[in-house]
Parts: sequence; C-alpha cells; structure tokens
Amino acid sequence: MADHTPLQLEVADLIVEALELEDIAPADIEPEQPLFDSGLGLDSIDALEIALAIAQRYGIEMKAEDESTRQAFASLATLCEFIEDNKSP
Repeated sequence: MADHTPLQLEVADLIVEALELEDIAPADIEPEQPLFDSGLGLDSIDALEIALAIAQRYGIEMKAEDESTRQAFASLATLCEFIEDNKSP
C-alpha cells in the first residue's frame, strides 16, 4: 500500500463520503489507481458528485468541458494536484 499525503487522505475521505462508498476505506484508494474504469470504477455521475464536494470544501469550480478537469480525474494523485494548483492561498 502506498503512502498517502494528508491531502490525498482528505480527498479520498471526501470521495468516500460524497459517493457513500460503504465498503471502501479512504486509505484503500491508492494515489495512482485510476478512479474510473478498471480502477475504482466510478462513472460520470460520480465525477459530478465529487466535483460538487470539491467545490463545497475547497471553493474550486471544476468545469466538465475543461481538459484540465478531465485530466484531474485520472487518479487520486492527479485530483489532489488539481486542488493544490487551484485552491486559494
């Protein structure tokens, strides 16, 4: 199991809460594991739920049409990088 940064654990917890994933612990979401398809198996509705939760917690708006948003959802690690790059100081 990979070591998680504090932000990765926080965002993993946010994902578990937002999607009500009862059988997955935040620490079980590996930083480099894909969030969609063969990885965690999320879908576009899940992405909307996560984007809403990120907007509420971090004040970051994720636009579906932006390429950077699609890239951000590749994995937990890329999602955290997106948050780091876009959150207010």
